Amino acid sequence: MFNGSSFYEFLLLPFTDTQELQLLHFSLFLAIYLAALLGNGLIITAVACDHHLHTPMYFFLLNLSLLDIGSISTTVPKSMANSLWDTRAISYWGCVGQVFLFVFFMAAEYCLLTVMAYDRYVAICKPLHYRTLMDRRACGKKAAAAWASGFLYSLLHTANTFSTPLCQGNVVQQFFCEIPQILKLSCTDAYLREAGVIVVSICLIWGCFVFIVVSYVQIFRAVLRIPSEQGRHKAFSMCLPHLAVVSLFVSTDAFAYLKPPSISSSTLDLVLAVLYSVVPTTLNPLIYSMRNRELQDALRKMVHFVLVHQK
Repeated sequence: MFNGSSFYEFLLLPFTDTQELQLLHFSLFLAIYLAALLGNGLIITAVACDHHLHTPMYFFLLNLSLLDIGSISTTVPKSMANSLWDTRAISYWGCVGQVFLFVFFMAAEYCLLTVMAYDRYVAICKPLHYRTLMDRRACGKKAAAAWASGFLYSLLHTANTFSTPLCQGNVVQQFFCEIPQILKLSCTDAYLREAGVIVVSICLIWGCFVFIVVSYVQIFRAVLRIPSEQGRHKAFSMCLPHLAVVSLFVSTDAFAYLKPPSISSSTLDLVLAVLYSVVPTTLNPLIYSMRNRELQDALRKMVHFVLVHQK
């Protein structure tokens, strides 16, 4: 029988068995990883160094970039290393750590996106109370609550997953340790054991989703009441990047986890895992900076400062 005490590693699903294609996969993931590190790193540096960006919106954006770096760093480097060294193995405790960290960063990001929706709601619907409701202390508490919620949620999920006896082998049909794929290795119907955790997950996911939807309904109603076209454009420009990030995050996750079992296959699961675990973290910096003049100006100043001091 296979369980946590009788084997010491899992075997992950490779993208390909051909050496040349493995090197191509390594190169592609390396480019994506470096792009994600660069984009999120620039946002973190710009927000930290430019006092004009020391506002609640950019404080939460800094936290989002930290979570994105953590999320992609949990899965992609190990996959790159396996492709480079032509191996599939990940240690048992490495798998436990990967599950915990990935769920932690993803859950914390979802909670943070909910907090960011509240920030936009207060900024547009209650502008006179914004400084009071979103002062430095309040922002710190809300960000800490998002990180703490992700930690507790991940601890619950990880402990429940790896307390389940495994007797269906140690081959995980995914390029990283993903909970649904690990539960397929369990001796019994693990989803019955997961019932309590699933209830908590549904409450968290739907609670945050409903809060975001209600917030944006109120925001759009308030924006449409703004008399000037310039005012409406400015309000929409404040909200659209966040709405785009939320839509990308929710749609990729929903498609990956709610697809019909009849269309499930290893290849499709692999592609969907890349879509929800890699693509959003890479595109988020681009989405937030594309039409954000304040952030673009801060990045230009930072680049100019670096170039001047190199001469």
